[in-house]
Amino acid sequence: MTPSPTASDAAVIEAFAGIPGLLERAPALIARGRALDCECLLGTLDHPFHISIRSGRIVDLTPAPVLMRSWRFSYRATAAAWLEYWKPAPKPGWHDLLALTKLEQAALEGDLHPFMTHLQYFKDVLALPRRHGSAVPA
Repeated sequence: MTPSPTASDAAVIEAFAGIPGLLERAPALIARGRALDCECLLGTLDHPFHISIRSGRIVDLTPAPVLMRSWRFSYRATAAAWLEYWKPAPKPGWHDLLALTKLEQAALEGDLHPFMTHLQYFKDVLALPRRHGSAVPA
């Protein structure tokens, strides 16, 4: 049983739900991920999403857990980490996905090959709410 989302979790969940639409408005970013096909788990520690990526496009984003659905890697962070990461000017050390793991605010698990091979793609996709100001509550 997963805990119910807090207000900060809800803001992060809403921001993640908007990422596929933001990605569709970024053709250069889709082109960068054109060789990427994978299943992954992204989101908060308690409320991640199963995400299917095909040729750089997010074709499915489903709240976890989904029975019998596998994933290659998982990148999950605290809601506070995502909210800071998405600020226009995050605090030092909170601006980068790998830095968040070093601060123990995020966990990177599983087969890291697709994540590391397409690291800049994931950094840019996961930063889309920052660029569009759609995640940081007023």
